[in-house]
Amino acid sequence: MRLPQRDRYEDLYRDFAWDEPQDFNIGRVVSDDWAERAPERVCLEHFSPDGNHLSMTYRELADRSSSLANALVSLGLKKGDRVALLLPQSFETVVAHVAIYKMGAIALPLALLFGVEALEYRLRTAGASTVVTNAFGLERISQIRERLPDLAEVISVDGDGPGARSFAALVGGHPPIFEVAKTAPHDPALMIFTSGTTGPPKGALHGHQVLAGHIPGMQFAHESFPQPGDKVWTPSDWAWAGGLLNALLPSLLLGVPVVSSPAQKFDADTAYRIMAEMRVRNGFIPPTALRLLKSVPDPRSKYDLVLRTIGSAGESLGAETQEWVKRTLGITVNEFYGQTECNFVLSSNAAIGVSRPGAIGRPVPGHRVAIVSETGEELPVGETGQIAIRRPDPVMFLGYWNDAAATERKFAGDWLLTGDIGRQDTEGYVTFFGRDDDVITSSGYRIGPAEIEDCLIGHPAVQLAAAVGKLDPVRTEIVKAYVVLAPGYEPSDRLASDISEWVKMRLSMHEYPREVEFVSELPLTTTGKVIRRILRERASAG
Repeated sequence: MRLPQRDRYEDLYRDFAWDEPQDFNIGRVVSDDWAERAPERVCLEHFSPDGNHLSMTYRELADRSSSLANALVSLGLKKGDRVALLLPQSFETVVAHVAIYKMGAIALPLALLFGVEALEYRLRTAGASTVVTNAFGLERISQIRERLPDLAEVISVDGDGPGARSFAALVGGHPPIFEVAKTAPHDPALMIFTSGTTGPPKGALHGHQVLAGHIPGMQFAHESFPQPGDKVWTPSDWAWAGGLLNALLPSLLLGVPVVSSPAQKFDADTAYRIMAEMRVRNGFIPPTALRLLKSVPDPRSKYDLVLRTIGSAGESLGAETQEWVKRTLGITVNEFYGQTECNFVLSSNAAIGVSRPGAIGRPVPGHRVAIVSETGEELPVGETGQIAIRRPDPVMFLGYWNDAAATERKFAGDWLLTGDIGRQDTEGYVTFFGRDDDVITSSGYRIGPAEIEDCLIGHPAVQLAAAVGKLDPVRTEIVKAYVVLAPGYEPSDRLASDISEWVKMRLSMHEYPREVEFVSELPLTTTGKVIRRILRERASAG
């Protein structure tokens, strides 16, 4: 599953072939296998604001996860049961993930940011029988527990609580030896709910093969990863595909330490401090977080950074942000692409010349990506259509949980339709324009919001921006921009006009925002994606 050593993309893509073992268990390959080879090797480090940072070895991870797996079995859990993880980045979160995979159950990661209604929907839909959480999550679960008939056990990492068992007591009360379940690549291992940017979230079910499928992308985006001294950190929640599958699990499989950090609203100075103090070499930092890092002037003079690579995904990065990172941090961001159902299939790799500002990369070795019509026909080079991935593919989901009809609609023949609009050039680079629902139709033109937002970000007064279509009786839609101002700027009609003019002069007469509204924040999913649907509704109501 690892990439061969090649200096040219064409050779790398041609010479790679999948070699998946038929007996593959995520829990075993990220803990027990390493515990046998290098038991004292550090696999996890935790950043503590007080400076008392912690670490865990592969032997400790293997033992603690085996103890928890025994505990879960003693509580009556069995292969195929859904176990929800409502936790921040922490050692306990990793231990719980590994234990679930070892026993053949299905992990259901959930973000602590979810409100009670969002939690109830996901737990009920998945039929989760157990939740592992902390005191904060326990309080939320207590509000909805009586409406969750399948929920039998709640385990708290903060000790006993009302209706909850102690995580530490369960781990401490069971032996650290566990016979890992025999699981094939297609056996279910993980359910991640989609972001809900365009409709109700759906549970995307993945097999154990999904981790093997992410290794080429991880090695490609982080330039021959791992290298001596590599260490990974991401501000992204491990409850979504980005944090879990673009950072945590592939790194553990490859023997690279992963840094965790306390849950927080993203703060640029804290992010720089984490990367400096923990000697982070490889960051997975989504575009929104990269833009927020701009608030710290000249960070390399203030923080001793040792970054080697930065990967970014989740939204379009844009040339403006790419150039700022290169100028400020001395690193070319390797943008990559995927979605919950099929992740890490396009990527950049600046080290071998696969990098183009404004594009999200070329197909990762092992994946077949094309631009197709809604009926699954490959479109000629240069035409705009849906980004699609051809099956079979190890990163591709097994299907939506209990929703065969939605699963069928996701495909056109053997092409998985992402719903994302893009264009591919003669070298295979894909440019991302936005979700199909996000494309703006104005005066006969189809306009992708990504290019407008990238241009807006280049204005010195703009920290974050989102562009949507607002219904218009003459033009069908006009472009409306929602803007979060950078520190030191105040909203005004004059500034709004200046921002519109900025885009008009740099893009075109039909793409500039005819309306600019200043907001204190943008509606974001827990993955950091802008929920443009909310902004479209707001624009229509205004």
